[in-house]
Parts: sequence; C-alpha cells; structure tokens
Amino acid sequence: MKATIDILDALFYQAKATAADQGSSLKDFFTEAVREQLRKKAAVPNLDKPWMRAFGGLHDLHRETKRLDRVICREFERLDD
Repeated sequence: MKATIDILDALFYQAKATAADQGSSLKDFFTEAVREQLRKKAAVPNLDKPWMRAFGGLHDLHRETKRLDRVICREFERLDD
C-alpha cells in the first residue's frame, strides 16, 4: 500500500542517511520503524489498575539505562584519550 506522510525535512534526511548507512531502502527503514512502534505499543501493560499506573509504565526504563551507560562509557573513553 502506498501512503503519503508529512515529516520534518531534517527528520527525513536523517532517516534517509541512516537507512543508507544500514544498507537498506528508505521503504524498509520506515517499515521497520513502524513495526517497532507497534511492537512497543503492544508491549505496554494495561495501566488501568492503580499499581500499574505507578509501576507498570517503567518497562522502558531498562533500555534508557543501557543507553545512558553507553553514553557515559563513550565519554570516559574520550577522557582517556
């Protein structure tokens, strides 16, 4: 199916460059990005229960912690140089 989307120019160029770096087409890049967002949405727990609103929404925190660890390691490598 074909669709028309409207995104910021800078975001488009970043997506196009990233797809090229990965050796994939822009179509495949966007397809995978949408697929990933749908997977995330399906993985979000039901937050109707009070205890889930407080704690169930933190499942993505682990990924963010790993990302921050990578950033910190890169910065320390720069300092070592």
